Amino acid sequence: MNLGMIKQAMEMRSKLEKAQKELAKKTVEAESGKGAVKVVVNGQQRLVSIKIDPAAVNQQKIGDLEKLVFKAVNDGLHDAQEMAAKELNQITGGMKIPGLT
Repeated sequence: MNLGMIKQAMEMRSKLEKAQKELAKKTVEAESGKGAVKVVVNGQQRLVSIKIDPAAVNQQKIGDLEKLVFKAVNDGLHDAQEMAAKELNQITGGMKIPGLT
């Protein structure tokens, strides 16, 4: 491996580390049930918050609420994964790096 390639790899690593820190600060919001359940997920696919409209809480329909929470969380995680993939793809130029892309 020549010195130029080593330097490029180190620069890419530095950019990827910076991008991962930035992704932790970026968020996406997803909702289900016409806004009854809202979730926020960051770019590292971590759930940041869940908000439930009090009107959605009905003891006889708790199963429906659970489904709404499940859907909103999954949608939020999906959106966060897409956001992270776009960010990292810009840095790697489409190169697949195990564990990152």
